[in-house]
Amino acid sequence: MIGSILGGFMSWSRLRGSTNDDWGDRLNHLWTVFLLILLGIVVTTTQYVGDPIHCWAPAEFPGQYVEYVKSYCWISNTYYIPMHSVIPVDLAIRGEEEITYYQWTPLILLFMAFLFKFPNVIWKLFNGGSGINLEKIVDLAEQTQLGSPGDRETTIKHIAYYIHRWLMTYREYKSNYLVRVRQKVTKVCCILPSKREGTFLTGFYMFIKILYVINGIGQFFLLNAFMSNEFSIYGFEVLDMVRSGKPWVESSRFPRVTLCDFEIRQLQNIQRFTVQCVLPVNLFNEKIFIFLWFWLVFTAIVTCGNFLLWVYRTIFRQTHTNYILKYLKNTEVIFTSEDKKLVHRFTAEHLRDDGFFVLRLVGKNSTDLVLADLVKEMWKLYKDMWDQGKNGPPEKHDPPIKDTLDKDDPTKEPLSPNKNH
Repeated sequence: MIGSILGGFMSWSRLRGSTNDDWGDRLNHLWTVFLLILLGIVVTTTQYVGDPIHCWAPAEFPGQYVEYVKSYCWISNTYYIPMHSVIPVDLAIRGEEEITYYQWTPLILLFMAFLFKFPNVIWKLFNGGSGINLEKIVDLAEQTQLGSPGDRETTIKHIAYYIHRWLMTYREYKSNYLVRVRQKVTKVCCILPSKREGTFLTGFYMFIKILYVINGIGQFFLLNAFMSNEFSIYGFEVLDMVRSGKPWVESSRFPRVTLCDFEIRQLQNIQRFTVQCVLPVNLFNEKIFIFLWFWLVFTAIVTCGNFLLWVYRTIFRQTHTNYILKYLKNTEVIFTSEDKKLVHRFTAEHLRDDGFFVLRLVGKNSTDLVLADLVKEMWKLYKDMWDQGKNGPPEKHDPPIKDTLDKDDPTKEPLSPNKNH
């Protein structure tokens, strides 16, 4: 029983996360979150399993006083003055050198993990407003690789018909001045969310991408504020030290030896003491935050690059046609020059941005073979509708596949790749 529980917890599908986004998103909301939580556990262990601080108390202090000094200096902030420097007499100057982060490092890491996860939470909560279950579609497309050829073909047809009906349902059914203005605006500003114009999913997804970019860059400013030690340039200093071959020295950002001031009231007399303390936890903090700096830089660069790639795909819509045409040529359903011209209409007027986005997600979370078959089935539905439209009003003609699949309409019943038809 325990083995089955652990097996389910450690399954690849759980580690991989949701299937309604791409690898750039999962780098942020899955792998980085997992890493931050793991580092938080390490730091918490070093703080609460061993002694996070040791202080050299005056000789006249009995044992219980030493424990008091240790506890007081841990919960209050110590400060760092280099060993060979004179300790300032002015308490305000000492306060400027306070180390304020070491007690809160686990909470800082957990809060960072929450910020990396937050865009994904927003995406999961609101992408259903498009009228289509993205995760279900992608999961079914992926499961077709495991079923029999008959089940696979049936499921692909179900998915294609479901997407086709979704695209046909959310179309503009009226025309007036405001509608024409909105259509022109969405052509210029392609990330403006609109279900009727086929830009809801694309626009909302680009907004989520922007959140990932803001978070990736903002993490450095956040750590600067939390740690008060110019964390954003820390990695450059480490690189300079490695490049110049300098020996590794104690960093002033993560000092091991610090000072602590405290006062003891004895009757009406208040005595101030300054003791020297050792912070073993900073030995771990230093290595953790060095690694974290480089990971955050890597994540920020990848996230920005991934965002720019989606911007390119969204703005230059000719790439949509080329992408669909590639798969249609591979399946050998394009025979004439008229078909090639019709592919552009199929992409621009039928799929539009949201339909193309759904196919992109299917391709990124399954295989090219699955995507090729799905594009082929959707092209057949559109081609049949187009041919019938030449002989009468298109709205009176549904694709011929409706007669065979209407009883298993995926909008009425849950789709299943193993369902017999």
